[in-house]
Amino acid sequence: MGVTARALHEPQGDLELELSARDERKGWVVRLHPQTGARHLDELEFGLLPHNTGSPTTAPRPRNARAETVAELPMFADAFQRRRAIVPVDVYFQRRSIGSPPQRFAISRANGQTMAFAGLWESYRWPNGLITRTYCIITTAANAMISEFHDRMPVILEKADCPIWLGERPGDPSSLLRPASPGLLQCRQVGGRKGRAR
Repeated sequence: MGVTARALHEPQGDLELELSARDERKGWVVRLHPQTGARHLDELEFGLLPHNTGSPTTAPRPRNARAETVAELPMFADAFQRRRAIVPVDVYFQRRSIGSPPQRFAISRANGQTMAFAGLWESYRWPNGLITRTYCIITTAANAMISEFHDRMPVILEKADCPIWLGERPGDPSSLLRPASPGLLQCRQVGGRKGRAR
């Protein structure tokens, strides 16, 4: 897809996107364009701002939604039904939260292809007419490999499941909210904030 590599880390149990781009508050998101219905790659602000929030300047801006509750929680439920997205990521970085010693890991697809994180997007219209488009990432329980150092991971969609997730093809999106299959990912210990591989 030609998307710039991104990284992701999870301090204190909360996933937080760490972009390699100059503005770490934004990221590239694939969504269905509201007017055309076609796939569109857009740069959105990271941290979901629901379109119907009553206090946009003070409302929480979650960067993650849990797969176990995303369909029920009012903050996410409408976006889950109507505005699902794909967040393309080449590699993400994960700090150890289980056991010791403190370590940092770079996680990517074993075949070198870009990962497709399951996400949600929103569009908030301010009183002056300006529009802020935002997104978040959905997380699930860690698979066997990731669970050695953390208990959560992003939902990573298989290519064949992306049309269902985006709503291009009938299917149950909830069934896609599962840990990554064994063998899909590779993991390397890294050092430094940007995760330079050793």
